[in-house]
Amino acid sequence: MTRMIRIFDTTLRDGEQSPGASMNIEEKFLVAKQLARLNVDIIEAGFAFSSPGDFEAVHRIAQEVEGPVICSLARAKPEDIDRAWEALKGAPKCRIHTFLSSSDIHLKHQFRMTREEALKRAVEMVRHARSYVEDVEYSPMDATRSDLSYLCEVVEAVVKAGAGTVNIPDTVGYTTPQEFGQIIRTLCERVRDMNQAIISVHCHNDLGLAVANSMAAIHAGAGQVECTINGIGERAGNASLEEIAMGLRTRKDFYQADTQIQTEEISKASRLVSNITGMVVQPNKAIVGANAFAHTSGIHQDGLLKDKNTYEIIRPESIGLTQSRLVMGKLSGRHAFREELAKLGYMLSDQELQEAFERFKRLADQKKELFEEDLETIVNKAVTKVPERFSLKGLRVQSGFNEPPSATVELIMRGQLASQTGTGDGPVDAVYRTIASLTETKSHLRAYIVKAITGGTDAQGEVSVRVEENGEVVTGHGSDTDIIIASAQAYLNALNKLADLVERHARAEQKIGLC
Repeated sequence: MTRMIRIFDTTLRDGEQSPGASMNIEEKFLVAKQLARLNVDIIEAGFAFSSPGDFEAVHRIAQEVEGPVICSLARAKPEDIDRAWEALKGAPKCRIHTFLSSSDIHLKHQFRMTREEALKRAVEMVRHARSYVEDVEYSPMDATRSDLSYLCEVVEAVVKAGAGTVNIPDTVGYTTPQEFGQIIRTLCERVRDMNQAIISVHCHNDLGLAVANSMAAIHAGAGQVECTINGIGERAGNASLEEIAMGLRTRKDFYQADTQIQTEEISKASRLVSNITGMVVQPNKAIVGANAFAHTSGIHQDGLLKDKNTYEIIRPESIGLTQSRLVMGKLSGRHAFREELAKLGYMLSDQELQEAFERFKRLADQKKELFEEDLETIVNKAVTKVPERFSLKGLRVQSGFNEPPSATVELIMRGQLASQTGTGDGPVDAVYRTIASLTETKSHLRAYIVKAITGGTDAQGEVSVRVEENGEVVTGHGSDTDIIIASAQAYLNALNKLADLVERHARAEQKIGLC
C-alpha cells in the first residue's frame, strides 16, 4: 500500500537563511501562493518572533493563503510561542513548530543546559504551544549528533506532552543514509506511542547527502519531509523539494510512498524562487536545471528519437515544461494576455494586470515573440514591487576600444529629476558608479549575475544583484532586452529595497518607543 508523505516546505524560513536570499513581504506572499498551487502540505511561513517583517509575513500568509497548514517557527521560549500564536491566530489550519537542541555539543557550548533541563523545557514548551493549537511540531536540533538513548527519551516525552509531529533534524548535514535510516528505525521501535505522532526529517546538504538522507528516512518509516524549492537554505542548503517529490513519484515501486505534490507546478516554482532570491539554479541541477532534459550525446539523441524512455526517466511535461511555444506578440490584446497568465496560474488584480500589460506591450515592441518565461518575468515585476524612491528616467552609455566608458544617468528621486555623468572600468561599472553618486548610497555590491531568460539574439537579459549596507543584504532584479538597462534596473531595485528596510526599521523603533 502506498503511503502519502507530507511535504513541509520551509523555503520562506530556512530557505530565506541563504546569504542574500531575504524576501520582502510581497515576495514571500507570492511564493506562498505558488506553494499552495504546488499543493504542499505545510508552509513554514517564517519565524514570527525574529522581526516585525517576519511576523507580518506569517500573519498575512496565514490569513490569505488557502490549502496548506501555515506554520511559524518558535524557539522553546514562552515569548516565541506567544508571538507565533499571535501571527497565526485566525488561520483555518495552523501549526506551531518549536525546537531546542538535544546534542551534548549544542547543550554544553551553545545553550549552557544539562540534558535534564533541556528535556524539561521541551515538554513545557510543547504543552504551552498545545494551549494555543492542536497541531504542534517539536524538533530536537542536531539530533543526528545526539546520544541515541537520550534522543529516544526526548521524543517519547514530547509525544506524551502533545507533539503530533516530531522532526529529526540533521542540522549540520553530518549523517549518512544508512546511519540516518537506522536512527529512524530505532525511534519507531523504541519510543512508546510513536504511532501517535508523525516522524519528520529535516536534512542539510553540507556533505551533499540531504536528499539521500531524506529518502533513506522515508524508507525507514518517516512520514514527513522538510525541504525547500531548489534546495536553498542555510550554508549548503536543504533537501530539494523537487528531487524528493519526483524521486518518490518515479520510484514509487521501491519506496511504496508518494506525495500529493502537483508536480506540473515544479518548474514554475523553481523559476519564481530563483527570480526572487537571485540564486541561479546550476545547469546540472536535478529536475529543474537547464540541462536536466538536454541531450548532447549522439547515442542518447538516437535513443530518444526512437523511444524517449531510453534516456528520460521523467517526462518534461510532468514538471511543467513543454516543447510547444507560447506565441504572444505586439498584436495580442489584454484579454488574450489575461488568459495566458491564467493558464500559467497567475490571477492578477486590475491594477497589477494594467502594469503587467504595459510592460508586455513595451517588450513586444522589442521582440517578435514572447514565451512563458518572458510573461513570468513581466508578472513578477508587477507583483513584487517595492516603493520606488529612485526610478530610472533616462540612460545613455558610451564605450569603445581605447575609449573610457561613461554613463549619463537620469533618475527620479523622491519626485525630483536628477542627472549626472560618470565613468567606470566598463559600461555597467560606469552606470553603477553614477547611480551610487546620485543616490549617495553607502552600500556595497556583493554579487552581479546575468542570465538570458529566453533564447535568441532578442532575448530578455535578466540581471540579479546582491547589495549590502550595515549588515542588511538585499537582492535586486532587472530585465530588459538591453542588458545595460537591465543592470541599472536591478541596482535601483536593490537600493529601493534597502531604503524600504531603513524606513521599516525606523517605524518599528518608533512603535517600540511609543510602547
